[in-house]
Amino acid sequence: MNLAQLATLAGVATSTVSRALAGHPSVNAATRERIQALAREHDVRPNQLARNLRLKNTGAIGLVLPLGHARTQHLSDPFFLTLLGFLADMLVERGYDILLSRVIPAGADWLDRLVDSGRIDGLLLVGQSDQGAAIERVAARYQPLVTWGANRPGQRHLTIGSDNVEGGRLAARHLIARGAGRLMFVGDPQPPEFADRLAGFEAAAREAGTFVEVLATAMIPEAVHAAVSARLANGSSLEGIFAASDVAAMSVLRALAEAGVDVPGTTAVIGYDDVTLAAHTSPPLTTIRQDLALGAELMVDRLMKRISGEPAESAIVPPTLVIRQSA
Repeated sequence: MNLAQLATLAGVATSTVSRALAGHPSVNAATRERIQALAREHDVRPNQLARNLRLKNTGAIGLVLPLGHARTQHLSDPFFLTLLGFLADMLVERGYDILLSRVIPAGADWLDRLVDSGRIDGLLLVGQSDQGAAIERVAARYQPLVTWGANRPGQRHLTIGSDNVEGGRLAARHLIARGAGRLMFVGDPQPPEFADRLAGFEAAAREAGTFVEVLATAMIPEAVHAAVSARLANGSSLEGIFAASDVAAMSVLRALAEAGVDVPGTTAVIGYDDVTLAAHTSPPLTTIRQDLALGAELMVDRLMKRISGEPAESAIVPPTLVIRQSA
């Protein structure tokens, strides 16, 4: 339903519908509420109507963390805080306001509602979670959408992210070079980025003739700590552990310390991200660094190009191994 059709249904002028949906005080409250109810009933969205009148910029960018599978993750996670901080600084420097949101998808159209809200000029998604299908579908019709995450062959939506497969390989090769034979991956293997880290870790282990045990756990500190503690109590010792993130690796270090396991003498530990706290654990954490400053710069650059109607492509940020005392 377009603007004129909604006006006919409401029995008012087209301009009245436009003002009512914008919440303009020139329309009396009863009429405004009636028109807004009709718009909701017929799934008419404000920016669809606005496009029928004139094209306007909102001066705002959506900065969204979608949580489809990992609903217990929070914006307070050091990785998210770091990347969101870089992104926010760069957007503000370009004169944009920020609409920050942590979204737990309640239906298949959650992303449609974000991009059709009329509140933003473009959208940055921090992570894909298990929402790849929704992101692909919306990206086919909405160009100013950039995602931090994994890139798959044939993928339509534009992504910036670490080479997670190579990061996993770096972790395995370093542990194996130190003489570790019994390896474990700790984390949630389902999200695309973590799945790629595990795939690279397992591939390098296979090349060396080594088996990888996978300890699947939710990516919250308490869950990781409990899973590792239970594993240490019920199984043989491990020589090398690769955690899907630095935050998970910190919980691994805590569980090992409580069990009296020497790190790195008995068990070496590697994380992923190189958040600020990684250098201040006990012992300091060896990790795979993602260059988040560069990643944020690429995300904002690509988004600005898409908003301007210019072509922009996905990019991969090379990971690097940062060696500290834990491995």
